[in-house]
Amino acid sequence: MGKKVKKENETPSKETFEALPFEGKTPATVVLLLSSPEEDILIKACEALHIFAEKGDENKVSLLELGALEPLCQLITHNNKLVRRNAFMALGIMAINGDVKKALKKMNVIPSIIHKLSLEEDTVVHEYATLCLAPLSLDFVCKVQIFDNKGLPSLIQLLSSPDPDVQKNSLEIIFNLVQDYQCRLAVHELGGIPPLLELLKSDFPVIQHLALETLQNVTTDKDSRSTFMEDQGFDKLMDILNNTDCGDLHAEALRVLANCLSDSECVQLIHKDGRLTRLMDFLVNPNMPEIQSSAVKCIAGVAQISENRILLHELNVEKVLVELLSEADTGVKTSTCQAVAAMSFHLASQHRIRDQGGIPAVVQGLSSENLKLREAATQALSNLTHSNHLNAFAVYEAGGHQILVQQLYGSCSRTVANAAATLGHMAGQEDIRCSILSHGAIQALVEPLKSTDTQLLIHTTQCLAVLACDTEARAELQSAGGLQPLVNLLRSNHKEILQNACLAITLCASDVPTTAEMCKFGALEMLQEINQSVNRSSSFSKMAMISLINCNLPVKYSLTGHLASTDIISDGFYDAGKVPAGQRILTLEELSRQPVNQHRPIIVVNTTEEQNKDGDRQKDESQPGSPTQKPWKMMDDVSLQVLVIEAKKSILRMNDEQEKYAALARLVSEAMGGAVEREKLHKFSWVLHLSQLKFQLQSNVIPMGLIRRGIYRHRALLFKCLADCIGMSSTLVRGEYDRAWNEVLVFSGNPSGNGRYSQPARFIVDLMHQPGSLLATNTPAAVKYQTI
Repeated sequence: MGKKVKKENETPSKETFEALPFEGKTPATVVLLLSSPEEDILIKACEALHIFAEKGDENKVSLLELGALEPLCQLITHNNKLVRRNAFMALGIMAINGDVKKALKKMNVIPSIIHKLSLEEDTVVHEYATLCLAPLSLDFVCKVQIFDNKGLPSLIQLLSSPDPDVQKNSLEIIFNLVQDYQCRLAVHELGGIPPLLELLKSDFPVIQHLALETLQNVTTDKDSRSTFMEDQGFDKLMDILNNTDCGDLHAEALRVLANCLSDSECVQLIHKDGRLTRLMDFLVNPNMPEIQSSAVKCIAGVAQISENRILLHELNVEKVLVELLSEADTGVKTSTCQAVAAMSFHLASQHRIRDQGGIPAVVQGLSSENLKLREAATQALSNLTHSNHLNAFAVYEAGGHQILVQQLYGSCSRTVANAAATLGHMAGQEDIRCSILSHGAIQALVEPLKSTDTQLLIHTTQCLAVLACDTEARAELQSAGGLQPLVNLLRSNHKEILQNACLAITLCASDVPTTAEMCKFGALEMLQEINQSVNRSSSFSKMAMISLINCNLPVKYSLTGHLASTDIISDGFYDAGKVPAGQRILTLEELSRQPVNQHRPIIVVNTTEEQNKDGDRQKDESQPGSPTQKPWKMMDDVSLQVLVIEAKKSILRMNDEQEKYAALARLVSEAMGGAVEREKLHKFSWVLHLSQLKFQLQSNVIPMGLIRRGIYRHRALLFKCLADCIGMSSTLVRGEYDRAWNEVLVFSGNPSGNGRYSQPARFIVDLMHQPGSLLATNTPAAVKYQTI
């Protein structure tokens, strides 16, 4: 600051009180002379102080301490032109010093300085007045004073001064002022853009730099950009860019250009006149890597707007970008990948980049040691493969999927998010999905599931939802510990994360083991809470809930009290009774390990013969270092096995559908204590019988085949179990007060000539009072059976 454009600064002297060109006078004496009424003395005194202050900062501070500042501030408004000029010269040189600047801020000198910026004043006054304002204009309060005192119009006028020092100082002040929005607008309104553009032709680089930096701030305003373009600002910038002698100005010129190209209207105007091709030509010309990188960033900025992408596509910008991907410089590659990412929002550009061989070049960027290049490459691939199977396959052919899986272990959350998004786009094709899984994608996704980064979680869950359609992938996710962080995402309040998590859970619920583990982690309770919320409930959360309970029939029956005929009971099914909403349903093993209590027993189904499992169990128990706790297994249920065999033997050979259901009902009734008259039901001691079984087994869990005295809910469960075992259709419905029943569909009569039965009828099967009776639904008899 304060450096002259026309000549070099004099070497500062360290002598504080050297002789002044004022015979025999010390600095203190000369300062006193500033109060003289004689103009000749004032002229010489100011000149002497200017020369003295030029020698160095020590002299400037010395004059400040001697009190020179206040009289100099008064003398700049003196009627005598020479007094004013010399006073400004002294004050301007002193103002460069930080201590002097602080003192000036406390004095109301700015209005006086601005008043002397008029064109009628001497050029020397302009030079030193602006030199005085330049350091002050860095301060916010002083900026306001300059603006409020109408300093900006005068400064803009001085941009056209024939003196380069005046131009440079005025530019510096304006540059400081336009850091504030109000001043940026004012520069445009006061006609400041044409003189700023004119200064781009200056012979002095410092002025050119300042003009470009000022324009960079001013052109952030839309109206200013329009004026800039109308005054051929684009062409003047391109002239600089195409001039190799102006290489040190290219960076600033490109920043101004980037502002203009961020405006769709400006881009349309440039394109209409055919001038956008000049920028395209500049891109491919050999240049310094930093400049080339900045130029490509301009293209990336232009491509942020959809209308601009169409124009760039018409100019075949994709060809230029693909060529630049082969550049050796990392910065150029990074900027090019960013531009590719922006252009890839245009579908035609996606295809063209692939057709011109751009995808393998982007994939190469994934292996770079540069973090920014890897991030930009993953972003480009994510956008290129979005809804584009051909591009996804091209990435696969280039080996990109394998590198992308490794990127999932990276430390940059944006890179990991982009990699997950790309893999998710690719995994929709089965062959690619299998290959992605073979490279350990599931294991790599587990840690990102624990992140708190929103975008990372969105893309990770999306990717997981696609990969989870594979059975082995679900098993791997469970063994890798990924189910718990996935279930934890149900607590998210972010709509997209929650929906993606629900979708992934829906797919993972295709298998019993993964379903059981997700339920263990509280997935059901959280989904119940979500589905009761007005704001969080969605079709995704409802589907996840349905999927979980459909694959976990014990839970489904506890929560809904209903199993459809398609819900086939298998070994390990248990009836834990009705569970209140929001309460976690314990697993069978957890229930089995509880001490015997006073609650109703848990009824379990187990039709498997024990000898089939002995070998595995003995092998497990013989393993060294096994835990001291005995491995849990379901109790044998030979009685149930016998009932299954009997049902298959006696019922399957029957032809009449109705008789089959009646016979099965009688078999169930006989197994559980026979028919009981409704009036004598209170004498049927089933409660005591079950309590005795719990005591004998020392367990809250009772195998169903051991029950010899069962009522509605026990008999209905046994009926459903046996029907499912022998391939007959039956529902299971829980009622109130230990009631439960089975509904069956029966086709009545013989098939007609075309081999079809008449319309089926729905019946409730009586298992308790008149075993084998089929009660038509909604009849008084059926309703009576369902209620007390």
